[in-house]
Parts: sequence; structure tokens; C-alpha cells
Amino acid sequence: MQTLPYLKETASQTAGPYVHIGCVPNVCGITGVYPDDLGQVMRTDQAKGPHITVTGCVWDGTGTPLRDAMIEVWQADANGVYPGNDPRGPADPGVSGFGRFAGDPETGEWTFDTVKPGRVPMPDGGLQAPHVTVWIVARGINIGLHTRMYFADEEEANAEDPILARIEHKNRIPTLMAVPQDGGYRFDIRLQGDNETVFFDV
Repeated sequence: MQTLPYLKETASQTAGPYVHIGCVPNVCGITGVYPDDLGQVMRTDQAKGPHITVTGCVWDGTGTPLRDAMIEVWQADANGVYPGNDPRGPADPGVSGFGRFAGDPETGEWTFDTVKPGRVPMPDGGLQAPHVTVWIVARGINIGLHTRMYFADEEEANAEDPILARIEHKNRIPTLMAVPQDGGYRFDIRLQGDNETVFFDV
């Protein structure tokens, strides 16, 4: 029998229902593990900048909502500073910069309250448009999907964004835009089919 001098790659596995048990136990009705699930609160009332609510859903290729989807989001504060080790100085203490949210088990919709992020500088001196980084995981998705949520009402900043500029098919850029609604924003993620969301290989 041939021996292999290296370790084989572990087989991938979809993120089944257990992902909620481990990441958002309170949503699953498993209380007493954590007072609040990690990432449920992204800002305090004292957070600087426009306070916004974002609502959305993850849709499959048939137009059916994924009711077991979970998203994680990362963002800068209203000044474009990320919490943590940002060399430009301390971020707004009222903004966590991280959130984790499960879809409603009946409708698949998720909602989070945050602040509208500011423009983040690029290493070469350019500025990114205000955006939120989004990671999607659900049953049937082997590897978590990465995308970005920009804001449709930031037309000038979006036109200058170096990441959006790299998208070859410009007609797909609207799939990354959160649309203003009722004082907040709507951002739907489509996995396949018409208006499939742009995903990033990171």
C-alpha cells in the first residue's frame, strides 16, 4: 500500500442547522449559555453618525428565501475607522464593527441596527465608498460566501470606489446596493439566477 507523505485535505461540509446552535443559541431557544448572542448589538445609542436599520433576506435560485441563513457583517464607524488595530486612532466606542444575525425561521428575513459607515482609505490614498462586508452561511453552502453592501444613495462615493471599479460587468453593480426604505435600507442577497449578487473570492 502506498503511503502519502502529506495530510489529505479535509472534506468540506455544508453549514447545517448546527451553525445556529453554536453561533446564535438564544435564537434557537437555547438560553443560559450567553446573556446575548455575540454580535447581536452593533451600536449604542451614543454612537456617532446616522443610525440606520438594514433589513434583507438571502434568496436561492428559485426565488425561495433561505430560512436557515446566517450572516456576519463587519464595518467601520461613521468616520471610516475600524474598531481594533486601526493605525488612524481609536474608533467610536459606541460602534462594535461586527454583527451576526440569523434569518427569521418563517420568512428568512434578518435585520440589524448600526450606523452608516464612513469612507475607508486605501493604502494608495484613495477612498472606498461607505460599505459593509457581509459573510453568508447556510445549509447547502459549502464555503461561506463573501460580498459587500454599498449604499445606493452614495452615488458620488460609489463612482470613486476602487473595488466597484474592478467589477467587469457594470450591470451587476446594483446587486451590491442597499436601497433606502422607511428611514433605513433594504439589502437582498441572491445566490443564483436573475440579479445574482456579486460575490468576492477572498
